[in-house]
Amino acid sequence: MTHPEHQSPDPVAAERLEKQLAFLREVDRLKSVQRQNILVDGSRRENSAEHSWHVALCALCLSEHGAARIDRFKLVQMLLLHDIVEVDAGDAFLHDAHALAAQARKEAAAAERIFGLLPTDQRDAFLALWREFEARESPESVLAHAIDRVQPALLHEATGGVIWEKYGTTHAQIQTKMDVVREAAPRLWRWVQTVIARALDAGRLRTE
Repeated sequence: MTHPEHQSPDPVAAERLEKQLAFLREVDRLKSVQRQNILVDGSRRENSAEHSWHVALCALCLSEHGAARIDRFKLVQMLLLHDIVEVDAGDAFLHDAHALAAQARKEAAAAERIFGLLPTDQRDAFLALWREFEARESPESVLAHAIDRVQPALLHEATGGVIWEKYGTTHAQIQTKMDVVREAAPRLWRWVQTVIARALDAGRLRTE
């Protein structure tokens, strides 16, 4: 009987593995993409890989508070994949409409390039999940967007909303961005409102 390591290599499997490893090497760059939010201990800014891990964990913990029945695995997949495009596109400031429009174009190109490193079946599956998240039409994608808003609010709560104050964020801007939370998870929306109210009382949010 031939031992497995003495068998002839399967060139198709070897090529598939190399594509998967190339993708995983490439997305490691997400650890170097800095976001605006700071860590709970206030020591430094969060990077996008840390955000992806934390927001996926938030989904595991908080998805039970969603308003609709969802596929939790699909939800977590979306949240782990949706920011991979920041390897190329970086992180845009949430309240700059012009920057966000340009960001959307950069992210679409980045999705094609980065997921294109994978074998065809995985490329198509990951791209489909990324596009579903962006479209915000399925219950999972709506809740994913909501949790993607809740995670920064958790950091803002812990740090007293100092980043909101630093960038001159207004109360109206935050409420607009949090509308998806009200739609997807009313219980989380009520918690978010307490965070916003405290920041407003502390003078961290502008009123106009």
